[in-house]
Amino acid sequence: MTSETAARRLLIILNPAAGWRRRQRLAPVLARLREHGCAFVLRETERPGDAERFAAEVDPGEFDLVVAAGGDGTVNETINGLARSGLPLALIPIGTANVLAAEIGLRTDPAAVARCVALGQPRPIALGAANGRRFILMAGAGFDAHVVAGVSVPMKRWLGKGAYVLSTLRQLLVFDFPSYEVLADNAIQHAASVIVTNARYYGGRFVCAPGACLESETLQVCLFERGGRLAAIGYALALFSGRLPAVSSYRLIEARRIEVRGRPGEPIQVDGDGIGQLNAAIEVLPRALDLVFPPGPD
Repeated sequence: MTSETAARRLLIILNPAAGWRRRQRLAPVLARLREHGCAFVLRETERPGDAERFAAEVDPGEFDLVVAAGGDGTVNETINGLARSGLPLALIPIGTANVLAAEIGLRTDPAAVARCVALGQPRPIALGAANGRRFILMAGAGFDAHVVAGVSVPMKRWLGKGAYVLSTLRQLLVFDFPSYEVLADNAIQHAASVIVTNARYYGGRFVCAPGACLESETLQVCLFERGGRLAAIGYALALFSGRLPAVSSYRLIEARRIEVRGRPGEPIQVDGDGIGQLNAAIEVLPRALDLVFPPGPD
């Protein structure tokens, strides 16, 4: 890319599992990309792991950008593939929550998305890694990881955000709220749930870590210190009303390296998808990805 107006060659990785409604949201973006003069190849995933493989196989001599067209899970697979090819990443947010789009201030209307892909400039950002798996938003253990583990692909396809609501209600009935030990830069903490985040937002445009920044060289460790159903409901209500950082039993600390320890078999989630079980070793990866941000006003 030699200038801000140079026509870009794009590899667009599309997750079609979201269904025809979200595919309808893609078509006008593609039309506007053509108007910007962009040339693109569209590759559709068929199974988990395809987006990561497509991103890893891309030839940097043939493309200027890799574009993830889907939700935050598609983005996660793509950034793990880009660890090999090193090309910048752009977004076409057509997923369930699109937290990363909110994080970088990208509106989801087709004109704004196409303008970002065609004209936005890549900036280096940090990533996190949990047991070697890269993430761009967050990793979690405890209540939210169990909620994620309870959401199947068919549930998410048919219910969208409602799948997480349904799983949350179920976990409120069955989760027993064990304690987790968190080692953050060698200081030991204890919590009923923990989220290690690279971003301000959680689950949409709900602020969980107001001091987080994608370009920072530290991660924010969110400690939910109280366990139990009433505490979980209270944290959720505080999150939805914008008051979570002010809750006295909710603490935020910064760290570069974090270990989360718990009972065997406890799930870990990254960017809204399960990746395995505790224990988890988490670290920040400074300047690990070039991400395309929306351009300024004309």
